Formats: sequence, structure tokens, C-alpha cells
Amino acid sequence: MQLASWRLLARTIKNVDVVVEVVDIRDPMVTRSRRAERMAEALDKRLLIVLNKSDLVPLRVAEKWARIIEGMGFDVIYVSARHRLSTRRLRGFIKHLADVKPFSAGVIGFPKTGKSSIINALRGRKGAPTSPIPGSPGYTKGLQLLKIEPGFYMVDTPGVIPVEGGWPESIIRGRSPEDLPDPVPPAAALIEKILRYNRRAFQAAYGITAQDPYEIMERLAVKRGWFYKTTKEPLIEEAARTIIRDYHKAKIPFYVPPEEFTG
Repeated sequence: MQLASWRLLARTIKNVDVVVEVVDIRDPMVTRSRRAERMAEALDKRLLIVLNKSDLVPLRVAEKWARIIEGMGFDVIYVSARHRLSTRRLRGFIKHLADVKPFSAGVIGFPKTGKSSIINALRGRKGAPTSPIPGSPGYTKGLQLLKIEPGFYMVDTPGVIPVEGGWPESIIRGRSPEDLPDPVPPAAALIEKILRYNRRAFQAAYGITAQDPYEIMERLAVKRGWFYKTTKEPLIEEAARTIIRDYHKAKIPFYVPPEEFTG
């Protein structure tokens, strides 16, 4: 997986007219890049925060998160690039923010927030290849200048590095599950986070009613038939990787309610 350096990110922001920051609406405050936002402000660039994956949360949640972020002084819109929800409105919003023509917009964001999907939706066809898992085929390989329409261009960047989301986001977004030397601790932290907001998440995803992270991984390994060849113990490492993958694929129902935000 190729990730953008801060130097590359700064160069991208400097050379575009509008900065489009894509965040995951399931946990928008954790998937925002404060450092990138400060760069955009320092370079006097128009910044639009795009709350992507809005199909994964109730409408009232999307609207409230948008109001919260708008109250911080940002331009904001919620969309679902995957389902092409509000992508036409997004295109109009970006054009409205640009004060020159032709103009370019730079798409930034943490890995797996849906940057390439946003560009594909704006282009109206499959432009940049997409994949839901960090490090897998289809990951954006480098800077690309993509034509959206006459006079409107977008620069697609690899994911921001370092991921600022803290534990476990910095681990599960920054590396492929297969590349994690020990996926169990970050998966356990992720499970705890998900259960904090949805006690039935793993029952919905896997039919598992347990509430302990390690028991959930063990039961998933047993259900899938994953065992160590020598000891016949459940192979919880594979279960951990699966849970991380399924989190990226939105197979596990989860979102942070805006009521949790304290400012």
C-alpha cells in the first residue's frame, strides 16, 4: 500500500483550488485529519468535508453530524458514493466553492474512507479502481489528475500518513490485515469500540451473541472452521483479520452517535 507523505500532501493542497476531505460518517471525528485541515487553512484553500458512506447511518445521524461540523466553521456535505446518493449535489458544491475556472480539487482522506469511490461517482463511471481493504489490489497507486468535466479536474492522492485516528484506527487503516504481525489486539479494541455503540453488532454480522472480544473471535473461528493444525485450538488471528476486513466492508453494523460528541 502506498500512502502519501506529509510533504506530498502539502504539495497537493498547495496546487489545488479546493480541498475535498473525505471522512467516514460512521466515526467522523476519528477519521478527520486535523493536520491536513490546518494545512488547507494555512494555505488559504477552500475546504469541503465530505461525510461519506451516509447509507450506513440513519438520516437523522447524517444530518446531525453535518450540523455539528458546519458549526465548527467548515463547509460540509454527506453523501454515499457507493450508492450515488447526493453525488450530483456534491459536484455542484465543489464548483460553487471554486472561485476560478478552470479549477482543480484535491481529494484527501485516511485510507478506506472512500476517496476513489467519490471520484468515480463524480465522474459518472469507474475511473480510479477501488477496493475496500487497505493494501489490496485497486489501491490508488499515486497522484492522478482526473477530468470530471470541462474545466473541473480532480487530483486523487493515496491515503494520508500517518493516520491520526489513534488506537485502533491508526493500525487497522494504515496496514492491510494480512500485514499485521498480531491482528488480535487491534481487533479486540475494534470489537470493544463497536460493542460500545451496538451491543448486537456481532449477532447481526455473524450470529454471535457473546460480548467479550476474545470470545467473539474464538466463536467466529470455530464457526468458520479455523483451527491450528497442531493444537486444534481456534485460530483467532484469522478471525481477527476477518473482523477488521468486515469493518472496512461495512458488514458489521456500527456508527458513533453524534450525541457522543462533546466539542
